[in-house]
Amino acid sequence: MGSTLARDPAFYALLTGSYQRLVGKPLVPAGMDLRTGAAWLQDDAPFCVLAHDGAADPTFVYANAAAQRCFEYTWDEITTLPSRLSAEAPQREERRRLLEAVTRLGFATGYRGLRIAKSGRRFWIDEGTVWQLIDEHGVAHGQAATFPRWYDA
Repeated sequence: MGSTLARDPAFYALLTGSYQRLVGKPLVPAGMDLRTGAAWLQDDAPFCVLAHDGAADPTFVYANAAAQRCFEYTWDEITTLPSRLSAEAPQREERRRLLEAVTRLGFATGYRGLRIAKSGRRFWIDEGTVWQLIDEHGVAHGQAATFPRWYDA
């Protein structure tokens, strides 16, 4: 998937389309075409968005600029990071249960969890939504998460 996903209109359509279908509301402001929306979500969105693939041990494939700042990784670093490493070992079981529920139910909202940045800084994510990346044909491509607030633990 690689760095081409950062502003890729097709991946943006998957992220925002699956969010709209499952959660029932838009992820981004209305009225943006695919290219403009993809660039806005990557560069200017005031909330974090991350996505990982559907592998047994998923790896992040997308992190917008807000998420990169929050987790203190560059695009190239975060898109090679197994997503389980975004949480410390004690929190990984809770995270795993959440992701299993999302697989069964399609999405979960109101999530709060402790995460760890590259530097070791611990922080809480708040009001998170996690959803299945399911295209318009029903094919699953992984999962994504968004959260509007985070603060140091």
